[in-house]
Amino acid sequence: MATFGALEKTILNFPEVTVEPHFEKISFRVKKKIFATFDEKNNKVTVKLTEIDQDNFSSLSSSIYPVDNKWGKQGWTFIELSEINQDLLTKTLTSAYCEVAPKKLSEQIRNEEK
Repeated sequence: MATFGALEKTILNFPEVTVEPHFEKISFRVKKKIFATFDEKNNKVTVKLTEIDQDNFSSLSSSIYPVDNKWGKQGWTFIELSEINQDLLTKTLTSAYCEVAPKKLSEQIRNEEK
């Protein structure tokens, strides 16, 4: 089980992340583009993935699944924070960050993973 503190710590380790309100949620952005939001009321994270990453991560855990509308078809994906382990959460957040971040920042993160 992951916590908001672990989520926030992981996200804030990525370069050039800002935290801003987004309606009733907290958004995490890179270069003003949202790659994740946190819904405190439902303890749920929404991330932006490629369709391939969305399929891959969804197949690994029932706590990761596409948003059930046109946003889901564009890669937006829910994560049930209370049901996911930290390692899988970190991998999913990394993919979301790299999907939205400029190429230079994305490559920096990918190179650190090696």
